Amino acid sequence: MAEFDKPSSTEDEYFAREDIEKKRKLALQQAGQLAAQQREDLRKLHHMKCPKCGLDLHTLKKGKVEIDTCFECKGVWLDAGELEQVLHQGSENNGKVMGAILNLFKRS
Repeated sequence: MAEFDKPSSTEDEYFAREDIEKKRKLALQQAGQLAAQQREDLRKLHHMKCPKCGLDLHTLKKGKVEIDTCFECKGVWLDAGELEQVLHQGSENNGKVMGAILNLFKRS
C-alpha cells in the first residue's frame, strides 16, 4: 500500500514544470508592469520639457495648430502632423501664419 502513496518521478517532473511555468509567467507579468511604470515615470519627468535645454515648453496656438516653444533656447517643437498643418495654413494665408511663427523667434 505504501508504494501507491509515493508520487512517481513522472508526476514530480510534471508538477515541477508546472511550477516553473507559473513562476515564469509571474516574472514576465511583473517585468511588464515595471516597464509600464518606468515609461510613465519618464513621461512625467520629460513631458513639456525642451529636448534641447530642458526648460519648460510653452504652448502657443497659431491658427489651428498648437506649437510647443521654448523661450530660453528659441526651440520650436511640433507634434506628429503639425508641420503639415502649419504648411497648409501658410499656403492658405499666403505664408502669414508661418511668418508670424518665425517672427516669434527672431533674435534681437
